[in-house]
Amino acid sequence: MTRLFQTNEHREVHSLDGSWDFAIIGEGEPNLGRLSYSNTLIVPGCWEMHPDFLTYRGRGAYRKRISLKKKTSLRFVFKGVSHTAHVYLDGQILAEHYNAYTAFDAIAIDVEPGDHELTVIADNRFGPDSALHIPNDYYTYGGINRPVAMEQLDELYIERIAFTPIWENGKWKARIQGFVRHLREGGHPYRLQIELCGRKLQLDICSPIEAGITRMEGTFDFNEAEAWSQESPVLYELKSQLVVDDAVVDDLIERVGFRVVTTEKGKIQLNGKDIVFKGVNRHEDHPMVGSALPLQLMALDADLITNMGCNSVRTSHYPNDERFLDLCDERGILVWEENHARGLSLSQMQNPNFHWQCKQVNREMVEQHYNHPSIVIWAILNECASNTPEGREMYKEQLEQIRGLDASRPLTFASHHRDKELCFDLADIVSFNLYPGWYGDEDPGELCDLARDWADASGGSGKPMIMSEFGGDGYYGHRDASRVRGTEERQSDIIEANLSAYTSRGHISGMFIWQYCDCRVTEGTDWLITRAGTQNSKGIVDRYRRPKLAYATVQKYFNREME
Repeated sequence: MTRLFQTNEHREVHSLDGSWDFAIIGEGEPNLGRLSYSNTLIVPGCWEMHPDFLTYRGRGAYRKRISLKKKTSLRFVFKGVSHTAHVYLDGQILAEHYNAYTAFDAIAIDVEPGDHELTVIADNRFGPDSALHIPNDYYTYGGINRPVAMEQLDELYIERIAFTPIWENGKWKARIQGFVRHLREGGHPYRLQIELCGRKLQLDICSPIEAGITRMEGTFDFNEAEAWSQESPVLYELKSQLVVDDAVVDDLIERVGFRVVTTEKGKIQLNGKDIVFKGVNRHEDHPMVGSALPLQLMALDADLITNMGCNSVRTSHYPNDERFLDLCDERGILVWEENHARGLSLSQMQNPNFHWQCKQVNREMVEQHYNHPSIVIWAILNECASNTPEGREMYKEQLEQIRGLDASRPLTFASHHRDKELCFDLADIVSFNLYPGWYGDEDPGELCDLARDWADASGGSGKPMIMSEFGGDGYYGHRDASRVRGTEERQSDIIEANLSAYTSRGHISGMFIWQYCDCRVTEGTDWLITRAGTQNSKGIVDRYRRPKLAYATVQKYFNREME
């Protein structure tokens, strides 16, 4: 299951989740015909969960046999392969893709009936070809780590639908865009029918001229629509049908909500009402499944997060599985979603692959997750070189790219450069990663007041401010009356001092605790060697989701009204 609702009624879609043959690939060009598939792995999954590959970093081949009863065109949809993928059908390359955290497809036209072999080579190696997946404070797992589906297509299909709600003169409108892909040149005229809120609408009538994508759009009134909010997360099915000669040839269903996000007078508003984010940073990581969390664990995370009193989640530091975003849509959990880049130095950002890999993940993140009403902030480049003139140009380029893709949501980035930050004028919200009480002895209240001054002096004056990271290590079960560093008591004290300061200050529009759950990190040298047991242990719950003492502390502050 790739989503939490039915996405098609006409298009034939088959899940390819389940058992796949698996083979390790050595150095050099792989010979697909000579691979020895000596293992069976479950998809979605991470190969590190197999006892033979607990720390394997390299390439692996997944094989799935499929059978067709008729000649058809196929679209294989991969929700995530970590972190580089090459897709083959019967030994012929169909697609290549970089980045574990965004989806991609592979299309084969006019596939004959009979048996076929689908092969996916996944590669989680670090190296100069990978600018974003590097040894880091979270783990890059290997494998097909999110769901896979096979779709049977006609000559035309709906690639995506984009829904933009508009609040105007006290009434709801929406701009609806349809993107139709033509697999061949020529063909019959077609139209795109839309059904939403009980209304049947039609976008343009088009004639396919050449292979590629046609965009159609319209703006419509929806006076009867109810707003999506945290208290009442009302969702609507947006049904689209592609019609040729009065026959439906394809369809796509999205789930949408009517809401608007603004930043006015130094605050953040949802549907015109000031909001304060009370949230956590969340990694997709669990010791028994790696980054391939099943729906049950996603739901457990959502339950524990909301039970803590949180109203929001930051997807640190990459786009999340859409099923978790679906849960946030359903439960009214606000989401800050960001692209995939964490802690890169200027020299790392000057890797020749950095530009195109960031541009690709930005586009895929926004286009694929555009319709989620829970996503209220887009963000980029956590703790990268935004304190340098060269880095500023890269931040500017990426923020402008995302604004061009979606002008309906505010943009931000999390900075740890304090008064040396050069990019706050480029963003809509200023955000600070500061760790008073852990990496220093500063007073949290005095420090966040200083941060407000730094932002005002460097282009962020009048903009909302979020404390995007703060916290400290706490090893589950390590309790001691001494309250020394690493104990659950010390972690709870640090969290309490920070929350006491932030919840009492009117110039704070949000706070995201680092972090929700402990997570695995890359074994390495330098600062990575300080992560005991290759774990980042700043979670409010541990790897297995067992609450630490700090959990009750967060509940105390987040379950009461802000002062």
